[in-house]
Amino acid sequence: MQNDADTSWVQKKYLDIQYASESRSEYLDIYYPNEGTGPFPVIVVIHGGAFKFGDKQDAMLNPMLEGLKKGYAVVSINYRLSGEAKWPAQINDVKAAIKFIRANAQNLEFQEDKIAVWGGLAGGNLAALAGTSGDTKALEDPNLGHNGVSAKVQAVVDYFGPMNFLTMDDQWKVLGVKGQQHDDANSYESKLTGQKITETPRLVETSNPISYIDGNEPPFFIQCGTNDKTALPLKIKEFADILQQKSKNEVTFEYIKESGHGDQAFETKDNLDKIFAFLDRHLK
Repeated sequence: MQNDADTSWVQKKYLDIQYASESRSEYLDIYYPNEGTGPFPVIVVIHGGAFKFGDKQDAMLNPMLEGLKKGYAVVSINYRLSGEAKWPAQINDVKAAIKFIRANAQNLEFQEDKIAVWGGLAGGNLAALAGTSGDTKALEDPNLGHNGVSAKVQAVVDYFGPMNFLTMDDQWKVLGVKGQQHDDANSYESKLTGQKITETPRLVETSNPISYIDGNEPPFFIQCGTNDKTALPLKIKEFADILQQKSKNEVTFEYIKESGHGDQAFETKDNLDKIFAFLDRHLK
């Protein structure tokens, strides 16, 4: 079981704030810098866990909390997992949380036009999707509130988010990697959609951030490990390549050499300094 993040040093925080009313999963935690006054730019953290596990207080929040020391407010969100609701409930919730943050920016001391999303693993997929899909209405649920408020973000940090579920097994076979069963009825991806992903390709395609690229994407910072055996590095690179070809904004892609899925190499000071420099360029 994953440990919780260390938030004991954060002096001002609001926990378990409801952002929508469909589920007990639709809550978020807000952390403020110990120094300085708002309004603050915002980092929205989307946890991972194969769409089936995870929580807004998981230890993967720790590197994002470093943003507090650099003048960012950090908002960590929960969303409905696949055991509770099927796709697209997960991205519906992410967008509802972004809308809540923007709609309440003045009261929460946030800058409504300076919102970034940062996610890893499944959260990386959702962060990338939030970035490329913008205000795509098909991925929003009007029952979750704040209709008319934009769900667009101004920057995306994507830690090894899986892409294009339907091609993952074939790509692994080409690379000679055995044991990958993403097409199986019991895979995390099939559990997410409610049936084998090969039997519902149109629905699965709506979870692919590549599907929404139109050149109007916000700046992206994308990283994955060369030894990642969960999220396919080549598919993530393909996503980054398409973004770089079409987007008008900065797209940074980096391989972390000899690193696997979620290795500590992503949390080193040097690596985090690069990420926060990227966020500073676009949110400050």
